[in-house]
Amino acid sequence: MQEQSDPLPASTSRAVRLDAFGGPEVLAVRDVPTPQAGAGQIRVRVAASGLNPMDWIMTADAETATRFGLRLPAGFGTDYAGAVDQVGAGVAGFALGDRVFGGALSRAVADHVVVDVPGHIATGVAHHTPDGVDDRTAATLAIAGSTAAAAIAVLDLGPDDTVLIGGAGGGVGVFAVQLARLAGARVIGTGSATSSGFLTGIGAEPVAYGEGLADRVRALAPGGVTAALDLHGTETVHTARTLGVPDGRICAIATQVDGVRPANGANAAPGALEEIARLVAAGRLRVPIAATFPIEQIRAAVELQVGRHVRGKVVVNL
Repeated sequence: MQEQSDPLPASTSRAVRLDAFGGPEVLAVRDVPTPQAGAGQIRVRVAASGLNPMDWIMTADAETATRFGLRLPAGFGTDYAGAVDQVGAGVAGFALGDRVFGGALSRAVADHVVVDVPGHIATGVAHHTPDGVDDRTAATLAIAGSTAAAAIAVLDLGPDDTVLIGGAGGGVGVFAVQLARLAGARVIGTGSATSSGFLTGIGAEPVAYGEGLADRVRALAPGGVTAALDLHGTETVHTARTLGVPDGRICAIATQVDGVRPANGANAAPGALEEIARLVAAGRLRVPIAATFPIEQIRAAVELQVGRHVRGKVVVNL
């Protein structure tokens, strides 16, 4: 295939950049040279970028950034959605105007992102956006959706299961709760006292986290809990062990615990993310968007995300 592009592309475009690692205060919107798709690549005109905790965690300090292969000056954000506006030589399966979503590690909050075909999270990856899924929703799927799918696969849930999900109202939690329910499991989800209505709305039975969690879960599920997923810290792991859940049916994504199986989006089964997008398009999986911000308010968007009390997803519009 010959290279294709929209006519007269702008020579510069906007992107969030960091000249130093740190908190939201180091983020700035800059005019940068518009990237060009090379052979085996496509360029996407980004319409929206979904934020994840990993975005600010891996750019918070130089040591963590180095582990992810990031160097200054760096970009920001990983999830994106938009439309293909340039196709490099040798690319099959994508054409100008195709709506796509995916991930591009720490460079997705930008007007344009170039990704490999086929690709992976480090070089960028694109999936076709199904009809019926808008760009803001599609921009939330890549990291949280694939992570939730990988974790639920580890637990191998079914109709006979009662699963305790810690951090159920967060970005990964909203996917994990609904995927567990689609598998037929009963879901008990931890959250703050003020999140109970939200958790009920996505299919979980709410329980307050903190001291006494095991007793509160016993009261909700006197027949016992058969599986657990910890999406934030280790409280849910330790509670599940107290309740007699075997380590083989406990999964954690945020920390490593000896004997407990970890999960991350890179280990999601082939096709898992496409299946999540199809579930969203069919109305069987809902993605609550907690807040949206224009790119010029990137610092405020990240400050909200850093607070770790967001119910659902935070999206940046471009």
